[in-house]
Amino acid sequence: MTRQKIQIKKIDNTAARQVTFSKRRRGLFKKAHELSTLCDAEIALIVFSATGKLFEYSSTSTGQVIQRRNLQSERIDRSDHLPSLELQDELFLKEISTLKRQGAELMEENQQLKQQMENFPDEVQVVVADQQGQTSESTTHLRCYAGHPPKGYNNYDISLRLGLPFPN
Repeated sequence: MTRQKIQIKKIDNTAARQVTFSKRRRGLFKKAHELSTLCDAEIALIVFSATGKLFEYSSTSTGQVIQRRNLQSERIDRSDHLPSLELQDELFLKEISTLKRQGAELMEENQQLKQQMENFPDEVQVVVADQQGQTSESTTHLRCYAGHPPKGYNNYDISLRLGLPFPN
């Protein structure tokens, strides 16, 4: 005895419709469980009956699966707005040329700073301080002479505190 194929249409009899809903819902949940177990798939299944009653199955947490689905949907939406590969290549080349130009500017600025260091004031004073930041009685003064200071420069006092903890 073989089963006959039924025509898929709304069942008019309310009691028969409810029985069919219950049986097919159980079968659907069983298939979802089997798919989850056999294939290690993450599944969330939500079903509302005609009366509005909620039935759900989830291999993990339904909320987690829905959240994961929403994140995936956002990624797909964002990827739709990404430029084409040709445009991306063009943007990369433009950025490379900008970075090369900035590198050249930095090299030039570095050269200018080196030249300024050669013209640095002739006297630099180094003061050694104790742990509390107070200069001790045995303060060491070092004087470095590297030529004459540029016009308008006064002597600069640079204090170097050794052995102090890093300031917060």
